[in-house]
Amino acid sequence: MTKRSFSLAYLTSHRCTPHQAVLVAAESGYDYVGLRLWPNAPNAPQQFLIDRPHELKETLAVLQDTGIGIFDLELIRINASFDAHAWDALYEIGATLQAKAILVAGDDANESRLTDNYAKLCEAMQPFGLTADLEFMPWTAVPNALAASRIVKNAGSPMNAGILVDALHFGRSHTTLEDISAIDPSLLHYSQICDGQAGTSFTTEELVHSARCARELPGEGNIDLKGLFNALPNDLPISVEVVNLEKEAKFSNAAWAKKCLQKTKESVQ
Repeated sequence: MTKRSFSLAYLTSHRCTPHQAVLVAAESGYDYVGLRLWPNAPNAPQQFLIDRPHELKETLAVLQDTGIGIFDLELIRINASFDAHAWDALYEIGATLQAKAILVAGDDANESRLTDNYAKLCEAMQPFGLTADLEFMPWTAVPNALAASRIVKNAGSPMNAGILVDALHFGRSHTTLEDISAIDPSLLHYSQICDGQAGTSFTTEELVHSARCARELPGEGNIDLKGLFNALPNDLPISVEVVNLEKEAKFSNAAWAKKCLQKTKESVQ
């Protein structure tokens, strides 16, 4: 059996500073961590390393001590006024951390402009050795896997282009297993796992609340996780992304991370 690698996503360890997240990942059996070094909205929660030399030094030290790697950084939003160089500091710290990917969200309803800006983003990130992984989310301008594939293709399929499949968004968007199987494997660098109630009748507010506050542990919802991960490459790294503010409050950071990883392995292996 091909060995999968597992990354501790930001949302699973959002209570941690970057260096704490690395230590939790090492203690809990993960191979990588993901960090949110750029907030998903102004003044929204994030972790701090950019322009924090002491914290960066501390994080680099625990990465070396533990052997844990940084997989992805969050996040870039492509909106109507997008400037690919607004995130130069994120690219630079990504290279310093030897990260592999940056998560990208599409917020521009003008798909032609969104596509052009995605191509510019890939070009700007290329020198830093980072992939630009476009995540489809049903309430955004990239609502499903077909839209993500179309945007990447129309952007010219840059060498560092990517499509990110999140199990929650698969289960709540107009995306089929056939759509997932049709994604060019070269565009798949990692995936995200959690569980929840599948369906396409949720309001935007319900979708966002679940994604940011109330994801379920793998196996505790009804999303077709086995079907999804059978449709994805069997060696694709999995980012374990399970934020549930009510449930996780009863656990330490490490205990929650361990539980999430255990449930993930039970669901995909």
